[in-house]
Amino acid sequence: MVDKPSGITSAKAVAEVKRLLPRKTRIGHTGTLDPLASGLLVLMIGRATRLSRYVTDLDKTYVATARFGATSDTLDADGEILELDAPMPEEDDIRAALEGFTGELLQTPPMASAIKVGGERLYDLHRRGIEVERKSRPVRVHSFSLTSADPTSQTATFEITCSSGTYVRTLISDLAHHLDTGAYLTALRRTSVGHLKVENASLPGDISTDNIYKRIIQPKEILVRLPVLEVGEEWRRVISNGREIPASGLVGSFRVESGGGVLAVYR
Repeated sequence: MVDKPSGITSAKAVAEVKRLLPRKTRIGHTGTLDPLASGLLVLMIGRATRLSRYVTDLDKTYVATARFGATSDTLDADGEILELDAPMPEEDDIRAALEGFTGELLQTPPMASAIKVGGERLYDLHRRGIEVERKSRPVRVHSFSLTSADPTSQTATFEITCSSGTYVRTLISDLAHHLDTGAYLTALRRTSVGHLKVENASLPGDISTDNIYKRIIQPKEILVRLPVLEVGEEWRRVISNGREIPASGLVGSFRVESGGGVLAVYR
């Protein structure tokens, strides 16, 4: 797990770790963080890349800081900023509005995003000054709370727990629009991905060839929330060859273990 610093891309963070591994080792991340953002980036290495779906779909928690009274064409501080003649909303008004932005929501992805439309990334179209229609997508915001507000700098900080695929900068922009003003993201930090916490992650610069294998977590830690079916040694070879196993009584995805190690995930 990597604690990505602000100012570099997720691909750059992956590349810094990849150079420490043997050549041709497969590696990938499980959820992009924009260059502006920092925080938890879960990397999958080698055969564990097959488990990426069990991380990508986990809920995420963020700490987000927004500047009110202005807008950005990218909805964050990396874009072109337009100042508005609008005061920052009162703290009580912000808190009162948050309830309307929790639960099931429909969200339109920003133009400066990696989603493809007609075979092209939206951010590539945005750079060329082209705006296209985007389909709204369902997301879920589990919690959205105001943790601090500073009228002098017109900034507010929020803690947000949401489903995978939620755009926090869109959430902030939509909140501001509801409050008859504008806002854009000035800082974003991902603090958790499901049960995985950023305090257990390492900065890319702290990982070296001497310690990288001590920093790798085991598949069992990724799959800890899946029900487990323990089998004996006689089933190890059968399961390793992809054979079906007798009815387990478990519903949905579950992991199969033998001797404390994960053999497979059945869906």
